[in-house]
Amino acid sequence: LGNADKLRPEAWASAEPMLVTDLSRVVETAPHLVSAFASHARAFVEVQNGCDHACTFCIIPTGRGPSRSVPAGLVIERITRAVELGHREVVLTGVDLTSYGHDLPGAPSLGLLVERILTHVPALPRLRLSSLDSIEIDDRLFELVTGEARVMPHLHLSLQAGNDLILKRMKRRHSRAQSVAIVERLLTARPEIAIGADLIAGFPTENEAMAADTLALIDDAHIVHAHIFPYSARDGTPAARMPQVPHPLRRERAATLREAAARRRRDWLASQIGQTRDVLVERPGTRGHAPDFADIHFTPTAEPGSIARVRVTAATETHLIGQLA
Repeated sequence: LGNADKLRPEAWASAEPMLVTDLSRVVETAPHLVSAFASHARAFVEVQNGCDHACTFCIIPTGRGPSRSVPAGLVIERITRAVELGHREVVLTGVDLTSYGHDLPGAPSLGLLVERILTHVPALPRLRLSSLDSIEIDDRLFELVTGEARVMPHLHLSLQAGNDLILKRMKRRHSRAQSVAIVERLLTARPEIAIGADLIAGFPTENEAMAADTLALIDDAHIVHAHIFPYSARDGTPAARMPQVPHPLRRERAATLREAAARRRRDWLASQIGQTRDVLVERPGTRGHAPDFADIHFTPTAEPGSIARVRVTAATETHLIGQLA
């Protein structure tokens, strides 16, 4: 079932094997796109859905339709409400977040939306961005991410691969050099930024040299929050028709990437021992995340939803350990 039909009971009763609305004609923004979750320490506000791009491995345009954005006024209204409910951090989310605003009057950018949120919701202490397309980080967004303390120093970039030919076959719009360059610019302007990235192992036609380029990207792009996936073919996508890498080799390459990412994350965490961090406390009150999204476990207990000062005393391979300052 397509997304537009999932909430219609009669669609589930259909004898047809598949029912998908023509999502290329969907232009409205569903009201549930903007929502805060009271049971979480942070609120998630979905400001965009759908995608106008055509990456060869991705089925999202078929399942979610074209890019649609939530008007800034509604976003600000919901974030204001989230702050009133006690949320100290808001995460802006979307399928293709950096395409925000292209479909709205005047084509406001994501950077302009962030600027408006910071201006009109002064009581919001922390604003975090979900996955970004690195090639669409414009000057306004760059300046806010690197110069505004209320924007968290944690960027998750949709990089996918570290080899130019594979990136072209994925139909991505950036090169390896551009990925490395934007990270270097970000870290030069704000050294405490932590870089996350999505990486795909074993994309069709990938050989050992291409895989090595992606492996090296973990160090070259300073990736400490890595989401690594073995390539999975999706029926109806161009990549599914390309020469496939054997499944065992995909899993092997993904494991190699995860090992390298774990090593870099371990070293990054160890470098924070002795620092004092501002931690958004999550349930049950003995753990939370720092602005750079480092996971911190601490004692004694603090109030969930609060922001606590924690001194880091030790580090494991996956998280920090500390005490309330």
